[in-house]
Amino acid sequence: MRPRLRPWLAFLGVAGVVVILDQLVKAWVALSFAFANAGAPAGDPAAPTPVIGDLVRIAKSANDGGIFGTFGASAPLLALASVGVIVAIVVVQARRGVHDRLLGLALALLLGGALGNLIDRVRLGYVLDFVDAGIGGWRWYTFNVADAAISIAVVLLVVHALRPAPGGSAAA
Repeated sequence: MRPRLRPWLAFLGVAGVVVILDQLVKAWVALSFAFANAGAPAGDPAAPTPVIGDLVRIAKSANDGGIFGTFGASAPLLALASVGVIVAIVVVQARRGVHDRLLGLALALLLGGALGNLIDRVRLGYVLDFVDAGIGGWRWYTFNVADAAISIAVVLLVVHALRPAPGGSAAA
């Protein structure tokens, strides 16, 4: 295999795994659970389904906005913005990610997450979220596999930015 091809295969492979896993889990949730009301008491048909007690629950919801429910009902605009982000990810991968494994992994996770949520926005008009984590009334925003991949990618990008460059200072 040509050495220049390996980083691209790894990049596309990781992104592909994220998209496939995201879409398979969303399909399972869509078929297996009703839309939930996170505030509904246990036993109510609209209550979230406990996975790890009250700590992690499945609470199927439709997010027609952006990350953490921001930007209101703007799925079409966010779908268009996602296409721009996807192009930018591929451009950065071509310029720098093929030479840096950590950056390439972060970009692949970003690409997979962006594509997974874009598929939902185009197909459904919203993003299907379902992981509800927290303690009691203190809950995190409901998210999905694509969102988790994006969050991990952001952490990796911060690590990449803070790690010393070969010249001795933080990466540019």
